[in-house]
Amino acid sequence: MHPAMPSDTITIVSGLPRSGTSLMMQMLQAGGLPVLTDGLRLPDDNNRRGYLEYEPVKRLRSDRSWLPQARGQAVKIIHLLLRDLVWDGSLQYRIVFMRRPIDEVLASQRTMLARDGKVAADAAVLRRAFDQQLQQIDAFLAQQPSARVLDIDYHAVVQQPLPSAQAVQAFLGMAMDTQAMAAAVDPALHRQRSATPAAP
Repeated sequence: MHPAMPSDTITIVSGLPRSGTSLMMQMLQAGGLPVLTDGLRLPDDNNRRGYLEYEPVKRLRSDRSWLPQARGQAVKIIHLLLRDLVWDGSLQYRIVFMRRPIDEVLASQRTMLARDGKVAADAAVLRRAFDQQLQQIDAFLAQQPSARVLDIDYHAVVQQPLPSAQAVQAFLGMAMDTQAMAAAVDPALHRQRSATPAAP
């Protein structure tokens, strides 16, 4: 039996937008890990199973007071805000970082924006920006003693959800229902991966 997560540890799900972060949050919740979410962002056509977001995350750069209440839970934090966590050693982070090809991320963003009647920025500019941001955050996290990072490939999750669930469970080192985690993956994602991808 795996122990419960240490009381000072926060599980963070991160990655680029549209890289599968909501999907991973859904898996963690199904597996039995409490998730920190306020339900303000409702499911929509871009993500029918919900985003599982927490509004104060958006203000992380100016207000970190809520972070201690995330201990023992999972919270979704976009890659750009990871630097703004508390890095004084008082909190420990287990970061599940979703990896998806940048071109697929951009395609998914275009689809989402089109549904909302918006126009996406230039793909080449965004591709360069995302690539640079990922390099910078990877280098930053590698230097943080209070952070452990597990990279999870989006396609591995949708193609073989159980091994991915087991990898996450082993990384977190706690009791989780990996079968329920795998069952949380929508089989329809298999059909979307080779065309215009649409990820949570």
